[in-house]
Amino acid sequence: MAKQPNFLFIITDQHRADYLGCSGHPVLKTPNIDSIAANGVKFDNFYVASPVCMPNRATLLTGRYPSTHGLRHNGCDLSYDASTFVEALRLSGYRTAAIGKSHVQPMTGIPAQPRVDPDSLGPIKEAWRQDEADYDNEDPSRYEGADYYKFNLPYYGYEHVEMVTWHGDVCNGHYLQWLRKASSQADFWRDRQNQSPHDYICPQAVRTPVPEEFYPTAYIRDRTLAWLEGAKDDDKPFFTFVSFPDPHHPFTPPGKYWDMYKPEQFSAPPDFTAHKNPISPMQFLYDEWKAGARADQTQEAFMASEREIREAMALSCGMIAMIDDAVGAIVEKLKTIGRYEDTVIVFNADHGDYLGDCSMMLKGAIMRRSINNVPFIWSDPADRNPGKSDILASTADLAPTILARAGVKPYFGIQGRNLLSDLDGSTQPREALLIEFEDTQRRMNFSKPAVVRTLQTQEHRLTVYQDIAWGELYDLRKDPGELQNLWDDPDYAGVRATLIERLMREIIATVDTSPRARRRA
Repeated sequence: MAKQPNFLFIITDQHRADYLGCSGHPVLKTPNIDSIAANGVKFDNFYVASPVCMPNRATLLTGRYPSTHGLRHNGCDLSYDASTFVEALRLSGYRTAAIGKSHVQPMTGIPAQPRVDPDSLGPIKEAWRQDEADYDNEDPSRYEGADYYKFNLPYYGYEHVEMVTWHGDVCNGHYLQWLRKASSQADFWRDRQNQSPHDYICPQAVRTPVPEEFYPTAYIRDRTLAWLEGAKDDDKPFFTFVSFPDPHHPFTPPGKYWDMYKPEQFSAPPDFTAHKNPISPMQFLYDEWKAGARADQTQEAFMASEREIREAMALSCGMIAMIDDAVGAIVEKLKTIGRYEDTVIVFNADHGDYLGDCSMMLKGAIMRRSINNVPFIWSDPADRNPGKSDILASTADLAPTILARAGVKPYFGIQGRNLLSDLDGSTQPREALLIEFEDTQRRMNFSKPAVVRTLQTQEHRLTVYQDIAWGELYDLRKDPGELQNLWDDPDYAGVRATLIERLMREIIATVDTSPRARRRA
């Protein structure tokens, strides 16, 4: 084994923890991801720092919470001044590569909805001065031309980048530039008017004509295989970040993956009516659905019928199955080039999906386990024995854990913890963790963009909403489906008070300590 291990970090987008074979899913088969788990540790209580793509991905890179690193919600940028564990690895001799979705800069090209009236601001617009750096590297305009877009490298520590932006069969970035060169049919395939016939009614279900070999998952697989082949004789250890945009909506599994699973194979979770006392945003989504006014063609959460939910479940599983096949090919490549025995393999996701939880779809400000609990598997050549852990772990822990395994000292200001020390008993695992959420605009009948903090423990989930009297408290031992809110239950008044105090302490712990003082005052 090399003195410093390689790392193969595989991440999916909008992928719940329970949607893996090794997590006990009753229908979905994921033999290749299951094999990683069978040769490593599967963390059953791994939670995101935020159930939103950009803030959580920035936390992954920095080991710091969104309220600290500044990418608090989608549409912000991760400052180039932010230190990342990838840069620390690069400076310590690692070869670094990102292949697939990055999403730490905006990727839509759509102007943000201002949270305050710009005319109400004075000559200085922001509390922090805006730097003049280029934060449009993931913007679709950069990939309109035929010439391969070149980044200024390193990019947050990555010295090699092959970018894929957006979702489903209409991904952009280097992928789209490649696709247009690979086939004259590219734009025809991507036109929604040309989708193949189907009888699904689920919103955002698209039977894409994009052939399997041209689909983004296949592109990321093949580019990863090529990169690994090029690294096989390099004496430097490598860190390879492989990021699939699926199974995020729209639901577009290509070819055989479209009907690999049938809706009738699935049972929808307990629906909205099963919740004994739903909070008002959930009630609003239900009323909106019943009135025929749901926002089901956007990125916003909505409610759906049982048929629609089962269709979305089947299509999501098709997308995951294709990822699983790609993972199998990538791990096999590691073995073929002789690098498997010195490579730590990580499997993770950036956030989950309601996917029928209380009739809801997608994600939003309602802090359910379905969007906060994601897969995390750590397969280490130092110990390929199978194991499971129920310790509470967070996306904020990934940076310090990887640095520790690489033998690289962390930078000051990291807020996560080294999970390897928790596993071997060197440290006492945390008793609670913090999850942050900040919306970009007013939705779900909130009077303003929702700002939310959640405290997650083994026994409870407590959620507090800014400037709102009500909150959420669930006893997970008695109510694992989170179907009875105990916030106002007098029998839980003491528990609520204790958890609110603990939440306050977790929030205090996210106060930024960096930079350190240069000298005494």
